[in-house]
Amino acid sequence: MDRRKFLASAGLGLVAAATPISIDAVTKKARKARTVAKTTGGSKKLKLTFFPYELKLRHAFNLARYSRTTTPDIQVKLEYDGYVGYGEASMPPYLGESVESVTTFLNSLDLEQFTDPFRIEDILTYVDQKAPNNRAAKASVDIALHDLLGKIMGQPWYKIWGLNPANAPVTSFTIGIDTEEVVRQKVEEARPYKLIKVKMGLDRDQETVEIIREMMPDIPICVDCNQGWKDKEHALEMCHWLKERNCLFVEQPFDKEWIDETAWLRERSPLPLIADEAFQRLPDIVRFKGVYDGINIKLMKSTGLHEAYKMVTLARALDMKVMIGCMTETSCAVTAAANLSPLVDFADLDGNLLIANDRFNGMTVENGKITLHDIPGLGITPIPGK
Repeated sequence: MDRRKFLASAGLGLVAAATPISIDAVTKKARKARTVAKTTGGSKKLKLTFFPYELKLRHAFNLARYSRTTTPDIQVKLEYDGYVGYGEASMPPYLGESVESVTTFLNSLDLEQFTDPFRIEDILTYVDQKAPNNRAAKASVDIALHDLLGKIMGQPWYKIWGLNPANAPVTSFTIGIDTEEVVRQKVEEARPYKLIKVKMGLDRDQETVEIIREMMPDIPICVDCNQGWKDKEHALEMCHWLKERNCLFVEQPFDKEWIDETAWLRERSPLPLIADEAFQRLPDIVRFKGVYDGINIKLMKSTGLHEAYKMVTLARALDMKVMIGCMTETSCAVTAAANLSPLVDFADLDGNLLIANDRFNGMTVENGKITLHDIPGLGITPIPGK
């Protein structure tokens, strides 16, 4: 089969895989669960409301290219027939979105034209085609729609997808670039976890790893350079050095435009390379086959769960590794992503743990492992007063 025919057939498979919902199969349970998350006097039209919410970080978030102590965020609510679904748009700097841009995009939507919330393809195609880019803004609607539908059906999304929550992986805990004192403090906070993610890209890369190895000699690590490495030969040396220190993979070693350099490193590296900033949406997967070993799916990049599910399917068809990640987010978006985690190789779902003002209870981490709960929708509940 040639490349064009393969992609065409893969695309057909994705459409089927992306909508594995049998309404008849859950109707009986849905009737019994009609009171879940339902208010009184609901409208038979979709109603979208939202407001800005600044996420406050527990520690300064230091990366190779910038540092911040807050992340702008928009909290979204989608209502239908007395049911309420929650979503959010988190906007770290490199996404290029802002409170103003997300607000403008969401205000442009007319979701009241849709009287059947189960028309996922129609609704999200309309949202996606409303304007280019705006990926986090689109994700906020997608996440809220999935939460809403799961509540109407009375089922959590991992069950709707037919996934076994026992297959969810451990999640990494992120340690950013910082002083020795702060790194040691973060390592102490990370002790309940079974995988540490180390931010790299400056001149203290090895020092940070040595501190972790001193305090936690046996725990596996993974590395995220956030496009910070500038030299191919140095990157290759670091990959070999990290391999000797129980590192599992390297994420986004070079600038996202360094395609040839990344392919060069991949051919020689003893560690898999995972695309993050370079990888945004579904068509990127085929383009990066042979350049990276795997992809890091984040809902704020993928426009939400609907496309993220398709990404997993295509990446698997191309024999690529899959990681599910997040931005700094509340438990709303992090738990949404966690519903996909039984399908992936690696997970980095600690964004809610890095903020001090979460608005939801959701997925939990038990003995380092992502734990999904049997709660309809995304599996989140608002925290009273937040």
